[in-house]
Amino acid sequence: MSHQAVRKAVIPAAGFGTRMYPATKVLKKELMPIIDGDGRAKPIILAIVEEAISAGIEEIAIVVQQSDRDLFNDLFKSPPSPELAAKLSPDNQAYTKYLQSIGDRITILTQPEQMGFGHAVFCTQEWVNNQPFLLLLGDHVYTSNIAVSCAKQMVDIYQQFGTSIIGITVMNEDIIHKAGCIFGDWTKDEFVLEIKEIYEKPTLEYARQHLHVTGMPDEQYLGIFGMYILESDIFDLLANAIENQQLEAGEFQLTSCLDKLNKKYGAVAYQVQGQYYDTGMPLFYRQTMIDYYNYMKSIGNR
Repeated sequence: MSHQAVRKAVIPAAGFGTRMYPATKVLKKELMPIIDGDGRAKPIILAIVEEAISAGIEEIAIVVQQSDRDLFNDLFKSPPSPELAAKLSPDNQAYTKYLQSIGDRITILTQPEQMGFGHAVFCTQEWVNNQPFLLLLGDHVYTSNIAVSCAKQMVDIYQQFGTSIIGITVMNEDIIHKAGCIFGDWTKDEFVLEIKEIYEKPTLEYARQHLHVTGMPDEQYLGIFGMYILESDIFDLLANAIENQQLEAGEFQLTSCLDKLNKKYGAVAYQVQGQYYDTGMPLFYRQTMIDYYNYMKSIGNR
């Protein structure tokens, strides 16, 4: 098994954000603000990039629509206009330098057509260059229950097992139909699951019959956390799905390829000690604004 260091991260941000319309008519959902513990309004994508950096990631690819490249470049790679810079506080002037230092790590890639999450990941194949990579969602932010960030937990588990890792979390049965669900057996390693099946958005009936993990309460299942470390074998499976037009609801998805990845090459699931917060729907975004700020304030933005 490979034990390469995980140095790269991928963040797909090429969707249309239809669930946040009409705000997304003028502003990408990944660029909407979230409030940090110090009261600073930062774009959601910046919080996700910082999560990756907390795990020791050196290079980050953000996948966007062609028409949005300048927006993301402006955030990470361009200084503010002289007029704006002159009005910034000394603290915000220093923060500008911080943003540009992060920008040195970032590559903006393009998804030519918006054909789904799996297709967006596939667009990074050349950039990934046969290395293991951390995959984060472009509309999720994360908080950890322990001193180590969620992303660093994933990297540490990868270094231990040397195979693709899928982050999981406990989900109640009333929401499992909205998520990818993972079934398997717990291993002797705490919080690590040997995967037997990965299933996207199961009906409750299917989940009850096929996806309930022994030892868990009847109403609870293991859902995908929205954080992965994948080996480059995933690209062969994505390529095959694309070549054979294996569309799911009109798009090329990742979850079915993850199931094939597990069956062909092996993977493990890790129950991340933390929470994810969805910013891609209005009411979830509202709650995330509150919960994320309270968490970051409580830890002093460490």
